Amino acid sequence: MHYPSLAALANDAKRSLSSGPVALILIEDEVEVASTIAHHAQAGFAHLLAFCTPDLALPTDLPETLHRVDCDVSAEDALETITNTLIKALPDQWLYYCYNAEYLFYPFCEHRSVSEMLSFMREERRDSVMSYIIDLYVDDLTAHPNGVDPGSAYFDKSGYYALAREDKDGATLERQVNVFGGLRWRFEEHIAKARQRTDRVSFFRAQPGLQMLPDRSFNMAEYNTYACPWHNNLTAAICSFRTAKALRRNPGSRAVIDTFHWPQSEPFSWQSQQLLDLGLMEPGQWF
Repeated sequence: MHYPSLAALANDAKRSLSSGPVALILIEDEVEVASTIAHHAQAGFAHLLAFCTPDLALPTDLPETLHRVDCDVSAEDALETITNTLIKALPDQWLYYCYNAEYLFYPFCEHRSVSEMLSFMREERRDSVMSYIIDLYVDDLTAHPNGVDPGSAYFDKSGYYALAREDKDGATLERQVNVFGGLRWRFEEHIAKARQRTDRVSFFRAQPGLQMLPDRSFNMAEYNTYACPWHNNLTAAICSFRTAKALRRNPGSRAVIDTFHWPQSEPFSWQSQQLLDLGLMEPGQWF
């Protein structure tokens, strides 16, 4: 289905998106659009919403579960606006968001659907899933000038760290951390400070009063936590070429960065076990 605006989608959401979970895919350019859609369709989302400008051409062989929404995702508040609109339109529905050239991984995702994972999280009395962005990049920028090639993807196997998150008065927030690492850490001089964190609440259950804030956290504190008070919870990973794309697109960083490779680079296997072995996500009590 094709919606000419976000408002049109919101008006029809309860009818056309009555089942979930729902994936919100913000398409910024034409890079790896088909692979992003295919990856998330395979994960088992009930519906995929592709937000993009009217002039962007989507692949012709789209899954039946995909709905196109005409929207300017380059606007500064685009994600916040889209998310908060869908939260109001789809109460009690699980929502997930990502951008093109980003790929969701969660424990055992090769054999278990995203719906199975979210059913477990509800049993855990959790309304959100914390994820961490794992920057993907290529080894050879001459062969792949935009930094993107799923067939020869690398990522950093170390160099990640977390700092306790504080409120505006300097008090530590319970079970909330700011996470850093990957290309955003190694090339932080080229990344705006507000975009250097790699933690992301990628899944969240919509409910009345919930809102995404400008910093992509939520107004309900428990949604921003990585675990419940009594034990560790499952976390996910968003393996993303987005930072590599940005560093290659920006003239300043492109002129001074001739390689993303460093001694801690490792080929990405596109398997969840690799991320689990390195501690980049965890299964919690899900076995």
